[in-house]
Amino acid sequence: MANDKLQGPIRYGPIRYGMVGGGQGAFIGGVHRIAARMDGEFVLVAGALSSNPERAKASAEELGLDPARSYASYAEMAKAEAKRPDGIEAVSIVTPNNHHFPAAKAFLEAGIHVICDKPLATTLAEARKLAALVEKTGKLFVLTHNYTAYPMVRQAREMVERGLLGDIRLVQVEYPQDWLTEDVSAAGNKQASWRSDPKQAGAGGATGDIGTHAYNLARFVTGLELDSLAADLDSFVPGRLLDDNLNVLLRFRAKANAPPAKGMLWASQVAPGHENGLKLRVYGSKGGLEWVQADPNYLWYTPFGEPKRLLTRGGAGALASASRLTRVPAGHPEGYLEGFANIYREAAAAIRAARDGHKPPKDIVFPTVHDGVEGMAFIEACVRSSKKNGAWTKL
Repeated sequence: MANDKLQGPIRYGPIRYGMVGGGQGAFIGGVHRIAARMDGEFVLVAGALSSNPERAKASAEELGLDPARSYASYAEMAKAEAKRPDGIEAVSIVTPNNHHFPAAKAFLEAGIHVICDKPLATTLAEARKLAALVEKTGKLFVLTHNYTAYPMVRQAREMVERGLLGDIRLVQVEYPQDWLTEDVSAAGNKQASWRSDPKQAGAGGATGDIGTHAYNLARFVTGLELDSLAADLDSFVPGRLLDDNLNVLLRFRAKANAPPAKGMLWASQVAPGHENGLKLRVYGSKGGLEWVQADPNYLWYTPFGEPKRLLTRGGAGALASASRLTRVPAGHPEGYLEGFANIYREAAAAIRAARDGHKPPKDIVFPTVHDGVEGMAFIEACVRSSKKNGAWTKL
């Protein structure tokens, strides 16, 4: 049966939240709204859904928002909602990257918790300023690296923590796609246009869009910290201003008495035949793990010298960290939307604890502003390294 902890009674009613971005024509906003309402933990009551006033109004009408709480800008929304006795407790920021920093700053300063799509900002300097502001305000900051909330990813993380793989030696992670193989932005593809624009996306193209997902997943599962990298970034499509392919060698910091682990990361948006090919492989002195996002309910575990073992979500051998996020019986697929919903569920638990002036339970895990800072450091190090012909570069 599905885990009871995920279906228990909701204390104090649903969490009131607002959304910045995510209006008509947007992709990720709809994903966040589905995820937020999946467990009944959140209710959308306000929004600044588009920088275009007409689109913002029409989007709010489609979502059934009170016209008085459909705002022309995130700045107006933050000020107005902070003054309302029934104002939002959290905001979901689902805009292009260049709006993440100013929007998050406005809501943090207004005393409102932030749930933000990745990457955290467009520069490392902005990311560090946000981290300092989170520390100053004491507000929660949740970064939606949704792949960290798949049950079998949590299983892999706990297996590493328990030492079942021994000392980690090798980490290989890849994230190939093919949707930017041609210049689709020239044909008016909105998602491609802003992701290929340095003013909106920042310094990294594929590096910021999917490379940060791959990097975050590798660090989340292994617990390793990166020391340095050597990156080779390409823009294969003529005229494209940002990278669409990256190959990165990784050197992690040594842990305890073990030698430092090494790794490789490949991410591409010009790899025909790949839709969303995120894959992680981790090898240690005692065994190895392999997880593939396209088949997320399975985790391959190979103790050294023994046959490979297929671990399934909700099946025999499931650990507590995975079972807690399992929603439906074993054998029924769970995936992308549930991963996002698990992030929102973890965020809800933390917000409810904050309502009472408490810290969230120790088993509540979600990517934070500090993970966002790490992601921005990764992007900028990749860009610097590639400009120096792949020179080894410290974070």
